[in-house]
This record gives sequence, structure tokens and C-alpha cells, in this order.
Amino acid sequence: MTTANAFWPERARLAFSITVQFEAGGQPISGAPGPISEPILPGFPDLGQNSFYEYGAREGIPRLLDLFDKHGVKVSTYMIGEAVRRHPALAAEVVRRGHEAGAHGLRWQRQYHLPRPEEKVWIASNVQIIEEVTGTRPTGYTNYWIRPGVNTLEILQELGFRYHIDDLSADEPFLQAINGEPFATVPYTVHLNDIVSYDFAGFDPNAYERQLIDEFEQLYEEGSRRRRMMVIALHDRLSGHASRVRVLDRVLTRLRQYDDVWWARKDQIADWILAHPETAAWVERASAPVSGLPGSSA
Repeated sequence: MTTANAFWPERARLAFSITVQFEAGGQPISGAPGPISEPILPGFPDLGQNSFYEYGAREGIPRLLDLFDKHGVKVSTYMIGEAVRRHPALAAEVVRRGHEAGAHGLRWQRQYHLPRPEEKVWIASNVQIIEEVTGTRPTGYTNYWIRPGVNTLEILQELGFRYHIDDLSADEPFLQAINGEPFATVPYTVHLNDIVSYDFAGFDPNAYERQLIDEFEQLYEEGSRRRRMMVIALHDRLSGHASRVRVLDRVLTRLRQYDDVWWARKDQIADWILAHPETAAWVERASAPVSGLPGSSA
């Protein structure tokens, strides 16, 4: 499926990519999950819970941006349209520092049930907000809760996107034929998602640090034989806390010592695979309603 010495640029042994979700202000005004466990009564805005999300914009992303600058790492940030509208200066700062602005929907809402024309307008509105605020047009997309609809990939390609990340099936990117043209998947690693890690009972920052290092060492070992990629998924309101940034600082300090790792944004990974289709893994699937997997609608 992949060819020796053609895995990554400059013969890198492993690609390493970091995802940051830019979501502060994109959640519903009442009913969003968070550290305040008692449900709020219907009809009332959840003021305390919303302040937890606002932490991501006020503290989390600025702290993470400084961490990435310290280690010379560029990341992919997936932005909810309403979050960008609420925090335009911060969204623009993300791009100014060299990070990718990907799209993450207009707001926290299920889009897989939308009729195709409405879903296309939904995604296009997200793109328009990001482009107006940051000056860049997103080429990568992730859905609310990693749930694309049966038409999503076709819509994305029609709108000029080159890849999506809502697929958990591999540790390397791959290509699919969507609308008759190559379209890239840069898979997500949900088990390294900070929501999964920190919300798991008994899971602590030290255990998370060990998990990240073990994942890296295993994939790095495999990288001598086949194309391998590692992805860390972070959220502004979760991984932006001081103690958790300290964990990431220790991990990056250790892993940045490897000189044969390609630290890449996901748009760079997608572009590399699209530019080298002869070395890529190609996946053929029945239509999404039949296969139950992301793909074409028919």
C-alpha cells in the first residue's frame, strides 16, 4: 500500500500532527456538557457552564499558542463559525502564528440529518466566517462529534475542501474517490482525544503523558516499514489548563529530540498524499448508506 522511502518528506519516519478545537462560544447557551454535573432547568441559560467554555478563548488557546511557539510546532485548528464570530482577534492570531484554520461547522449542532442543500449552506457559512476573519480559506473539515452525513464528503469536495478527519479506521492518511476525484482522509485518533482521556475516571495527567509517549514509540518503530502518523487531539477549554500544558510541554520536549519526525499540519499531510497518489493507501467503499462508513452517497 505504501512504498519504501516514499512515506514522508525528506524520508521522515513518522508524521506527527496536533489538532486543536476552537469552540468557545459555539456551544448551545444551555445544555452543553461540562464540569458542572447538575443539569440546568429547561429554559434557563447555563451561565456557569458557559464560562467554562469561555476559558478556552481567554486562557486555553493563548497558552497553547505560546507552547507551540516554544517548540516550533505548527498545528491544525478546527474552528466553529460562531466561536470565530465571538472571538475574531483570537482566530486571526492563530493564523498569524502560522497555524491552519480548518472548519468545524457553524455551531454545535448535528448536521448529518440536514437535507443536502441545507448542509451545503451550513458548511459554506462556516467557511465564509473563517475566511472573512482570518483571510484564509479552510481546506480541512471535522463534524460535530465526528459524525459526517452520507452527503458530507461530496459537499466538501464541491466546496473546495481537500480532506476531512472524521474517520477512525487507520494510523495513516488515505485517499478515496469522491465525485470521481481523489479526496484525502487524515484520520482522527479518538483515544488520544483529551475529552476521552481526562473524562475517564481515574485517568490523570501523568497517565496521559505515558500514553502519548507509548503511542509515539510504537508508531515510530513501525515507521521503518510503512507510512505511520500520530495525531494528538486537544480542546481549547481542556488542554489549555496550566497543569495540562505542562504535561504537553514535557512530551514535546522529549519528542522534538527526534530529527526524523515530520511535524506537520493536517493540510500539509493531505497535500502530500494528494501529490503522491502512487504511494498512498487507496480505500474503496460501498456508498455510505450501505457500508456505514464515510464515503460517497451513491
